[in-house]
Amino acid sequence: MKIKAYGKLSKIGVLAVLGVGGLLSGAVEAKQVTLLNVSYDPTRELYQEYNAAFAKYWKAKSGDDLKVEQSHGGSSKQARSVIDGLGADVLTLAMAADIDAVADKSGRLPKEWQKRLPQNSSPYSSTMIFVVRKGNPKKIKDWDDVVKPGVIVVPGNPKTSGGARWNYLAAYGYALQKYGSDDKAKDFVARLYKNAPILDSGARGITTTFSQRGIGDVMINWENDALLLKHEQGDNVELVYPSVSILAETTVAVVDRNAKKHDTTEVAKAYLEYLFTDEGQEIAAKNNYRPRSEAVLKKYASKFPAIKLFTIDQLFGGWSKAQPTHFGDGGVFDQFYVASK
Repeated sequence: MKIKAYGKLSKIGVLAVLGVGGLLSGAVEAKQVTLLNVSYDPTRELYQEYNAAFAKYWKAKSGDDLKVEQSHGGSSKQARSVIDGLGADVLTLAMAADIDAVADKSGRLPKEWQKRLPQNSSPYSSTMIFVVRKGNPKKIKDWDDVVKPGVIVVPGNPKTSGGARWNYLAAYGYALQKYGSDDKAKDFVARLYKNAPILDSGARGITTTFSQRGIGDVMINWENDALLLKHEQGDNVELVYPSVSILAETTVAVVDRNAKKHDTTEVAKAYLEYLFTDEGQEIAAKNNYRPRSEAVLKKYASKFPAIKLFTIDQLFGGWSKAQPTHFGDGGVFDQFYVASK
């Protein structure tokens, strides 16, 4: 009897232990988390590598399996998509003005979003340079050369592309400093766009038009896209660094309301913060973006030549002034470009 009773208790005990074990197993089971990063045109390769690295980090930290979905396009078009309802958890766009637009027009993140991360929420930067054909047949050396008659330029559309806005401001800032007045700077950029038969909507469109369609004597684009094209085409293209260009600070932000709705706030914040770590900075540099870490930038000094850079704050009063003055409806760009059509 004792043996029989013990046998029954043992069986029940085993089942109880298995039951508790099952509950515990369920309690620690990894979750599948999905994050949507709405980004701009040239960051495909960057985030392909970064997403894999961060997912590995997040798995070790939280136990959760992370899938990052990407959306790419012209920066301003991407911002408009989020304003219109695209459910981005994070934005990694070409310029602060586009994230400002999302904050102002949708209320999905606070207007002071740029204060929440280091370096004004800019984990990496770039600048605007020239790409020319093999041998540089039009002898392009500086900004004055791209406004000469007979030179075909591929600069992009500043109404839709963040990179193209940086292109415009780089040219305008050069002329403003060299020729000393807004009127002369306006005339300078008007001549530049007179030489542009096609205005692509995003940075990758600019590269495709120049490299695959064979249009243009000179492409003005992100340094990171230029470096990528040089890697792909070798001696068929040459990179030309102008005497001066603009510090193009790209920015990132959590879209608070969307992240809260998707229950991704914690991982979304960590995802952007990790961009500022040593690993995040290394991945940015490897993918042709200038890291904000001085130590990592020094390590990649041969990849990123020293160039005189001015900032949008120094010459244009920041995006809050530059955006409506130059790119708003009826702004400087419309005044000469629309009028010429």
